[in-house]
Amino acid sequence: MTAAFPAFDEQAMRRALALAARGLETTDPNPRVGCVIARGSEIVGEGWHARAGEAHAEVAALRAAGGRATGATAYVTLEPCCHQGRTPPCTDALIEARVARVVFALRDPNPCVDGGGAARLAAAGIAVAHGLLEAEALAMNPGFVKRMRVGRPWVRLKTAASLDGRTALASGASRWITGEAARADVHDWRARSSAVLTGIGTLLADDPRLDVRRTQPLLRAPARIVVDSQLRTPPAARLFDTPGPVIVLHAPAAGGARAAAAALVARGARVEAVDGEARVDLAAALQRLGELAMNEIWVEAGPTLAGALLAAGLVDEWLHYLAPKLLGPAARPLASWPQLERLDAAPRFSIAEVTAFGADLRLRLTPERN
Repeated sequence: MTAAFPAFDEQAMRRALALAARGLETTDPNPRVGCVIARGSEIVGEGWHARAGEAHAEVAALRAAGGRATGATAYVTLEPCCHQGRTPPCTDALIEARVARVVFALRDPNPCVDGGGAARLAAAGIAVAHGLLEAEALAMNPGFVKRMRVGRPWVRLKTAASLDGRTALASGASRWITGEAARADVHDWRARSSAVLTGIGTLLADDPRLDVRRTQPLLRAPARIVVDSQLRTPPAARLFDTPGPVIVLHAPAAGGARAAAAALVARGARVEAVDGEARVDLAAALQRLGELAMNEIWVEAGPTLAGALLAAGLVDEWLHYLAPKLLGPAARPLASWPQLERLDAAPRFSIAEVTAFGADLRLRLTPERN
């Protein structure tokens, strides 16, 4: 039980978090939010946000509760909004329903809310408490929170390697380093992401589709992004043949940019120049993706781009799939990294979680910032 909150409060908030998870793959660019309405220890209404433009979790739960919401407590995983967006303010709906108390987990970092929702409810005479299971609510929405706070999406780097840290044979052959269960997990992560991002080297070498392939229905296709400094993306690339938007980011000085861009636009791509000279400035690229309302970016790239993102401190979370096999010293490395002179100069990572998928392991790593 969380300190200062009764046992049922935590039970109800955990249920609200479970409801929020139902929108894990669909709410983008909005946050994933769940809501429970309870009278005493009886749940009388539940709801979650499914898609942008549709009812927010509080409104859905209030509809389910009907008149029983009067005098009840609303448990919400995110501070209720108090501004007019695609839908009316949730604070107004809660006030109109005459709930007696609102408990929310995480303060909304959106500048249009950011404490304003709680203040509006309190001004209407509703008891307000927050902070219950805050860490869990933050883990549900790391990309939305980061984008609201700093303007950039949450970056997850995905790699798969052998025990000796190799991602492909010297010939480039890499299918398959990991087993079917690990690959299925990758597609679940792709499905929840705003976009799957790769570099031009991987695109030219492997011609990946970067789509989501699994048996469950896909309700929202993530965008596919190519970091392509010199605009070498082939218009015949396979990623143009699958659903979802394609974005190609290039450096302003790309040679033959006008003709190359026109060919890609004709295939349906969004082509944009971002800051940089000969190469795309990765921090500027992520800032632009934040402006495009992208919350979570899933990176599947070769050693050059993976290493550049790590070196620039732009990776928030690293999911590394480890296969119990050896590929040898001539095989391709995990990430390009400068030669170190001292062991204490090596970048360090905290292991947040280790999960088995068949014979393979998935390590969830967090960079340790200096």
